[in-house]
Amino acid sequence: MNIDFEALKEPTLFDDIVDDLKFLDKPHFELPPNSNPGEFLQHVFEHPSAPKKLEFAHGTTTLAFVYAGGVVVAVDSKSTQGPYVASRSVKKVLEITPTLLGTMAGGAADCSFWERELGKRCRLYELRNKELISVAAASKILANIVYSYKGYGLSMGTMITGWDKTGPCLYYVDNDGTRLKGQRFSVGSGSTYAYGVLDSGYKWDLNDEDAYELGRRAVYHATHRDAFSGGAINVYHVQQSGWKKISTDDCFKLYQKYYDQVPINKPAAN
Repeated sequence: MNIDFEALKEPTLFDDIVDDLKFLDKPHFELPPNSNPGEFLQHVFEHPSAPKKLEFAHGTTTLAFVYAGGVVVAVDSKSTQGPYVASRSVKKVLEITPTLLGTMAGGAADCSFWERELGKRCRLYELRNKELISVAAASKILANIVYSYKGYGLSMGTMITGWDKTGPCLYYVDNDGTRLKGQRFSVGSGSTYAYGVLDSGYKWDLNDEDAYELGRRAVYHATHRDAFSGGAINVYHVQQSGWKKISTDDCFKLYQKYYDQVPINKPAAN
């Protein structure tokens, strides 16, 4: 019997498994075999026999604003995959720590993963320094993380908010590493509609109930006009003692509240 020793020297499936096992104890990502992963989906479908190009449509409406009583965060809960409605109950407010909140717009996986990573780093900071991390520092950590992955195809448009030594704070962070501080932001495909309601009703000295209603109404009108927003409207309130969830309302049930009114130029029915 002749043994082919040359064949035994070739790499086998077992060797590949052993190589993969070496990385199990380290956080790592499997990237496509492309020098620029961000352009991978653009080029892989250019082959004549390639399947139809994937078309991802991101849609949401999230907003937050700072006022005298703290920060109000209001979001919808609809998730889409192109024209397909994947879910109507997505939790788009991510509870980073008991004093910090983040919102989700863009890719759900990207926002969820990196804001949970941010929560871990914030907790480690608190353990090492024996004090709560500031909103500015937390938003800067997230901005630095996503900037290091710039060009890799991340899809994120998030807001980081909380209450620290300086009072209530609100920051916007996106996948390019952009970081902006402001009093009110709206992110997502329905943000232009939400801004119209938010800007017209915003005042610094709003009481809490009026602030909740403003956020709820702004998101509702966006869901009514934007096909990619909808589901339920979740409202959170950030105070000095931390955040608390205020309400969850179905958009369909709010329709009668905001739209079941007699127009000015139409007489009421007898």
